[in-house]
Amino acid sequence: MKLPHHYSKRRLTTSEIIYNFFATLTGITVFNIQFFKDLFLPPYEIREVKKQMNELGIKTFPIVSITGLLIGLVLAMQSQPVFARFGASDFLPGAVAISVVRELGPVITALIFAGRVSSGIGAELGSMRVTEQIDAMEVSGINPFNFLVVTRVVATTFMLPLLTIYVIFIALFGSYFAILLTQGMSFEYYKNAVVQSIEFRDFIPGIAKTFVFGYIVGIVGSYKGYTTTGGTEGVGRASTTSVVVASLLILVFDTILVKLSLMIWPL
Repeated sequence: MKLPHHYSKRRLTTSEIIYNFFATLTGITVFNIQFFKDLFLPPYEIREVKKQMNELGIKTFPIVSITGLLIGLVLAMQSQPVFARFGASDFLPGAVAISVVRELGPVITALIFAGRVSSGIGAELGSMRVTEQIDAMEVSGINPFNFLVVTRVVATTFMLPLLTIYVIFIALFGSYFAILLTQGMSFEYYKNAVVQSIEFRDFIPGIAKTFVFGYIVGIVGSYKGYTTTGGTEGVGRASTTSVVVASLLILVFDTILVKLSLMIWPL
């Protein structure tokens, strides 16, 4: 009996996996250089940037709203027994707020954003590549890289920080709701505890690194989609690998940026 096509595929060897990994890094590096070269070249597609900010950013609000609420709820519920064990329940609002502002809010929002947006960009541009729409744009005298890639990367770079600020406030509301149920804390006391615990310098590293995360989401999704090969199967592969690579790079760069932020703005 003949096996289906997907069972007959051979597995990649370790050397091939390593080669593909470094080939992807090289390709993304070259793609980044091309992006910065085209970023300042006219025409400036302002209208397309606004459209992409709406498509990629505004329509992500429902999922990040739920995510932010759950971040605050779960973090406060998990932390409350630990703080109560050490008699430090009064410090719970401030500890949750600092955790959300400096790390959990930015990183989890970026990962959710990557899951929705990077895969969407990869699938959309991949479909345009395999159906030769990008080739048709080149023939007609339009710069497809400027119109398709630059606009999306700019949109993701500036939308993710806005989404992160929104998620932080939703998460703080969720944590108050959890603390209210477990400790009966008044909103005035909770608000004062949060305000006294958070300083302006706590917001700077958390929000600043989301510009980097947003750029990663846009550039990885665009690279995977723009360079798609292999027909419809390649489109699916581009969509999947976009999420994986973007999420991995977000975590790697988060580690680096946390270290840098602690050197510049120590706690």
